[in-house]
Amino acid sequence: MEQLEFFEIPSPCIGVCQTDARGYCKGCLRSREERFNWLNFSDAQKNEVIRLCKQRHRRRRLALLKAKKTAMLEERAAATQSLDLDTHSDTE
Repeated sequence: MEQLEFFEIPSPCIGVCQTDARGYCKGCLRSREERFNWLNFSDAQKNEVIRLCKQRHRRRRLALLKAKKTAMLEERAAATQSLDLDTHSDTE
């Protein structure tokens, strides 16, 4: 049985209406279908869309963190290699 909502579920739109390469809005992370059909969705469907948007946000944030970690590790490896080269040239 569907729970009754006493308040209207607001759209997750934040006014950044551009799509990414996968077709999701860069602002709210809804798909095209989710954006266009928002007003026709039931409260249960709206709640599901919001849940999916939160999940997409977490995945995107995790991917960004992994990319930053990879970049840091590459920088560290390059710096370490540079230091190793400097110490080898000093001994020669």
